[in-house]
Amino acid sequence: MLDKPGLSFIPTIYTHARYRGKRTALICGDKTATWAELNTGVNKVANALVKAGLKKGEKAGFLCLNSIDAAAVLFGIMRAGGVVVPLSALLTPDLIASLIKDSGSRFFFVDAMLQPLASPILDQLESIPRQRRISIGFEDKEWTPLASFLENAPDNLPAVHLEDDDHANIIYSSGTTGVPKGIVHSHKSRALFAYALGMEFRIDSAARTIVTTPLFTNGTWMTLIPTTVAGGTTVLMPMFNPEDFLKTVQQERCTHTFMVPTQFQAIIDHPDFEKYDLSSMRIMVCAGAILPLPLKKRILEKVGDVLMELYGLTEGVGTTLKPEDIRTKTGSVGTPISGTEIRIIDDEGNEVAAGEPGEIVGSGSGGMEGYHNRPDATQEIIWRDELGRTFIRTGDMGRFDEDGFLYILDRKKDMIISGGINVFASDIEEVLIQHPDVKDAAVIAIPDEKWGETPLALLIRNEDAQAGEEEIKAWANTKLAKHQRVKKVEFRDEDFPRNALGKVLKRQLREPYWSDSE
Repeated sequence: MLDKPGLSFIPTIYTHARYRGKRTALICGDKTATWAELNTGVNKVANALVKAGLKKGEKAGFLCLNSIDAAAVLFGIMRAGGVVVPLSALLTPDLIASLIKDSGSRFFFVDAMLQPLASPILDQLESIPRQRRISIGFEDKEWTPLASFLENAPDNLPAVHLEDDDHANIIYSSGTTGVPKGIVHSHKSRALFAYALGMEFRIDSAARTIVTTPLFTNGTWMTLIPTTVAGGTTVLMPMFNPEDFLKTVQQERCTHTFMVPTQFQAIIDHPDFEKYDLSSMRIMVCAGAILPLPLKKRILEKVGDVLMELYGLTEGVGTTLKPEDIRTKTGSVGTPISGTEIRIIDDEGNEVAAGEPGEIVGSGSGGMEGYHNRPDATQEIIWRDELGRTFIRTGDMGRFDEDGFLYILDRKKDMIISGGINVFASDIEEVLIQHPDVKDAAVIAIPDEKWGETPLALLIRNEDAQAGEEEIKAWANTKLAKHQRVKKVEFRDEDFPRNALGKVLKRQLREPYWSDSE
């Protein structure tokens, strides 16, 4: 038998550097890096880590926004055999400290923009000395600058062999339902994730992918890694801004992107949208939160048949609604991604027939290894089919139609049970969002003496809104089924709390209404 290299996407950087080294790999603002330059940077980071004592399988915290240096660090940690631990900029300093401790990180990389989140917790990170706290873009006596860390590090490939089952990352969940859990992926699962999504998104070596979301989100990796594998060019936006996005797409002739619904809303609402040429775009992926039907239809009107919707979990389950299906199956989230199987089950764990609602469970080649240090939580989400194969419980409610297209109904924990009847908040939200005065809607369960739970509609109004709370409630209830009718409407002056990908944190919205309830 011939020896085969481990399945990892990281060696493709070296391959592109060797055979097409002068082509552009990364663009960020006015800076660029060829494949040869990126490969050099990745190797130097990896060799510096090995020299500083990083052992294969050890963890490195990563608190960075988008930059070429940060991308080289991200890939370099994995190239060294380390496990990268991306940390969200939306977390509090104390929660960041707790996740660094939970992961067992021995190194910590932080960029200038996010230093204020890291500096207050240094006294909690006694296991990470100054020489292993690496600053990107800032100088501070408590940190080692990246340039100093890389000084004298060789730029050749490090002598680290990446195996299929070696861990590549721990990505902590967004915490929409509680304390974040560390989701562990192997190098093999990350490679299969890249190949599957590359095919779904139709990314090739001519792709020019614009990344609008931060490097610490799994959603960002959905286009970043496939573009890296294919040898295309990735355009990193340091920070998202709708006008900068429109300008960059036109200037760089970008072909692919991933954005969350709020970003799509921002670009199509931009007053100068029509002035920009987006004709280079081949695929625009929307994911991270449910895309309301009215917004989906507006996007199609504005950008045409390049919109693709993705539903998925970082744990490794996903579907895509492709451009050729999006007008006929507008309300669905499509069919399973290549290499993924999805079933719908009832509360007893039995598979239900097409058209029947239930919990979505899935199994995919790019799935996680499990939750870090949480075998109990890993066991809780396992469902096994008739052959004993492992599926992941998503916690989402959905149904398949007769053509095999999946429709999302609600989060299982967000489902309202009123008088013993299941009420899906998303159905009510789809009605509310159609009112001309309503900009966004979030429906939650509140206690009710008669029904146990009843729907409450929280609304954000458009600037020129005229209708009052009772007027919108009456309007909506004439369009809703009797068991769906909202008990009350409340206006909010500020946006709803959201995670890094724009998903509304309904747990936080519910808390004030249930805090005094048994």
